[in-house]
Amino acid sequence: MKKIARLLPALLLLSTLLHSQGPTQFKPGFNLFSKEQDIQLGRESAAQVRKQMTIVNDPVLKNYVNQIGKRLAASQEAQASGFPFTFEVVADPSINAFALPGGPMFINTGLLKAVDNEAQLAGVMGHEMSHVILRHGTNQASKQNLIQLPALLGSQMTGSSMLGQLAQVGIGLGANSVLLKFSRTAEEQADLTGAHLMAQAGYDPMQMAAFFEKLSAQGGQNAPQFLSDHPNPENRSRAIQQEVQRMPDQKYGFQTGQFAKMKQAVSKIKEPPPPKTAPAQ
Repeated sequence: MKKIARLLPALLLLSTLLHSQGPTQFKPGFNLFSKEQDIQLGRESAAQVRKQMTIVNDPVLKNYVNQIGKRLAASQEAQASGFPFTFEVVADPSINAFALPGGPMFINTGLLKAVDNEAQLAGVMGHEMSHVILRHGTNQASKQNLIQLPALLGSQMTGSSMLGQLAQVGIGLGANSVLLKFSRTAEEQADLTGAHLMAQAGYDPMQMAAFFEKLSAQGGQNAPQFLSDHPNPENRSRAIQQEVQRMPDQKYGFQTGQFAKMKQAVSKIKEPPPPKTAPAQ
């Protein structure tokens, strides 16, 4: 008890210092793509996704993810990005979601089934939107193709296919795509920026940390797809908690009131079986 009593003033001082500094601000890094090219790339990629995956047109699910998405997109950082965010559900049992450059987001039915509350879903969606806001996908593509990209992007003709041109330098939407697989630094930035979006939308940012901890506990060979695409930064929960302390005090607890209805609707969606993996040699 004496040790705790001695630590308490230091903890209170740390909390006060963090609060006085304000939220951490990140800016998009080096990028050879223009914002307009991000948007074009996202639209073309989204069209490809719609051909390859099963889009769920259930009105309950469509309305639900769009209610949450629009609330997050109304946040200051999302608005300042200028990107036109869209939200669609895909029939896929893996626990995952992904957002393409420029704003299109796809949310797996497996994720909708896995979240324990609405704030956890908002956390994943806010995290994904933050990758778009900070332009992580095209930033990584720019850094890996410094020589070829400038001429390719500079010579792009109006109406020509961005995806087709990028395929010439090995950039696509396949497994381990540079546009969708991020570094731990990018993940940490998306966590903290996502916490800002959640807070402004009325959701408790610590629910994002709680859900990621839940996924981490399911590690090993059966680890959720989300973690293979999004490497887990160290001390994730503590970093999010410290970021919350930097933000203005406010009450959380917003709910659309449609969570139970969403759970009932998603339980009826037929998902394609996961792809078979080859046995270990």
